[in-house]
Amino acid sequence: MSLEDILKFNTEFVESKKYTAFQTTKFPDKKIVILTCMDTRLTELLPKAMGLKNGDAKIIKNAGAVVSHPFGSIMRSIMIAVYELRAEEIYVVGHHDCGMSNLDCDKILAAMQKRNISKERIDTLERAGINLREWLKGFDSVEESIKSTVRIIKQHPLLVSDIVVNGLIMNPETGKLDLVIDGSQE
Repeated sequence: MSLEDILKFNTEFVESKKYTAFQTTKFPDKKIVILTCMDTRLTELLPKAMGLKNGDAKIIKNAGAVVSHPFGSIMRSIMIAVYELRAEEIYVVGHHDCGMSNLDCDKILAAMQKRNISKERIDTLERAGINLREWLKGFDSVEESIKSTVRIIKQHPLLVSDIVVNGLIMNPETGKLDLVIDGSQE
């Protein structure tokens, strides 16, 4: 699909007022924020499997549904959802067969070099203290990754203690959710 195709479709979408079916406010109706993976299989499946419609939740997506830094952009988005947009509960939803599972950092770095990111540039970043292998690292167990991310969120010094943080794993084929952490029991 090209940019031209997208803009052509968008013109027709707006002119025929198809957007009206999606109108809502910026505040999540169900007062929840979901951190999930960017996997394409979850785009429509996750909200449907959770019984959500447009406007029910704030959905944050990244590779693996991981909070890798307590003061990075993912955690900032969660804080904004809680303090500005009135979310009261957080769901971390990973999935089986995740591309971040057992990720091969060397393979990614080699792919960068094939796409003309020079070895010198990579070495310069490493010498500057950026550990690219650590930055690109995935995880061995989706369940352990979910537990780690829930722990990082729950223990954040700027998150009030009454916010419930749940952890789930989804089957990306069926939508079945398996409970990893029931935040209301913590």
